[in-house]
Amino acid sequence: MPLRFALCRLALLLAALTLLAVPAFAHDIPSDVTVQAFMKPEGHTLRLLVRLPLKSVMDVEFPRREREFVDLSRVDQALHDAATVALTNNLEIYEGDTLLLNPRIVSTRMSLDSDRSFATYEGALAHVTGPALSTETIFWEQGILDVLFEYPIRSDRSYFSFHAAFDRFGLKVVTALQFLPPGGIDRAYALEGDAGLVRLDPRWYQAAANFVKMGFLHILDGTDHLLFLLCLIIPFRRVRPLIAIVTAFTVAHSITLIGSAYNYAPDVLWFPPLIETLIATSVFYMALENIVVVRPRRRWIITFLFGLVHGFGFSFGLQHTLQFAGSYLLTSLLSFNIGVELGQLLVLAVLVPVLNILFRYVVAERLGTIILSVIVGHTAWHWMIERFDVLRQFPWPTFTSAGLASALGWLTVLVAIAAIAWLLFLVTQRYAKPTAGENAQTPDGRMPEAAE
Repeated sequence: MPLRFALCRLALLLAALTLLAVPAFAHDIPSDVTVQAFMKPEGHTLRLLVRLPLKSVMDVEFPRREREFVDLSRVDQALHDAATVALTNNLEIYEGDTLLLNPRIVSTRMSLDSDRSFATYEGALAHVTGPALSTETIFWEQGILDVLFEYPIRSDRSYFSFHAAFDRFGLKVVTALQFLPPGGIDRAYALEGDAGLVRLDPRWYQAAANFVKMGFLHILDGTDHLLFLLCLIIPFRRVRPLIAIVTAFTVAHSITLIGSAYNYAPDVLWFPPLIETLIATSVFYMALENIVVVRPRRRWIITFLFGLVHGFGFSFGLQHTLQFAGSYLLTSLLSFNIGVELGQLLVLAVLVPVLNILFRYVVAERLGTIILSVIVGHTAWHWMIERFDVLRQFPWPTFTSAGLASALGWLTVLVAIAAIAWLLFLVTQRYAKPTAGENAQTPDGRMPEAAE
């Protein structure tokens, strides 16, 4: 028995030494990978052209010559295997709600990383179906895999969806997809990692549902927006005074959000850090006002002004996602706003009862207001300093006639909206007659809160 164990150990040791002696082609995970793709339905065939760096293909070994150069005379089968393993197995295309199966690999090519044929669909198609390289010397990590797939489809007028699970190709993967529908407008997408199912030409309700979800998650994920809401509602925890405040914030951020989406916002490098600094300033101001003013009045006015700033902040988060709106830009923007409002309502529904319980059973209202506002103000102050340090790195803007005209246009719109809002406020104040219950004192001797 001991002799048998010794022989087994010796065999295992020899096997391990043999594996170590075989040259291992270990692939390091690349840091940045860009996958290029063209997708074009024609008649009953959907063509998909894909370009993928070979350094991101981990599961296929390519025939080598000396010094790790690819043996182009024996590379065809490896290219076909790479197209199947790396692309087909990680790619899903839908026609309507039907998954397209069994794509035909029409052609594969190995290209130099200096090749620029994928600048256009026509150039890429001509390259992939043209003659293959035969005399070039290519180091395998510098090679590019080009593939032409064909899918059978019912009609080129169908609605198509695209799901590329390419996140395993590198630490940061971007898929640059161009969809070329017949007789329509070409659409360009920049999909990061695994972007999930992307509807390339969505119906209006699909775009709306997608952007409602985005808006809902965006407001819940934005700490500065949530702290701004907290400072808004600390002094006003009843429905009536909150209506005017939340409505002013909603109208204001909708104006700048939609204007930015239609390219009316300044397109300069210093503008995003300026807006981020102003958002931090808005949170700090609201916290400071809660500390020094017992019952802030006309808060809806300052909320409206800061809402304009927050709308620009929302637009920065939308810049990358507007590509999913298809032909329904305005519908998507309004849906995003609806999602933001639903998120705000959820926040209000949670915070108002919590604050009421806190001020009733834990700490006095005025003291609790000061403590919470100091904490929020301290956080906002540090945000202001950090963001201003980023902003000051940009040179001062130069004023041009076009920039001044754009600024005057925005100013005119804002003044008109502010005038209308002020007029509505005066009308409602004049015709709103307080009831006897509203004039009476509360049991603790305080006057009831007026609508702000």
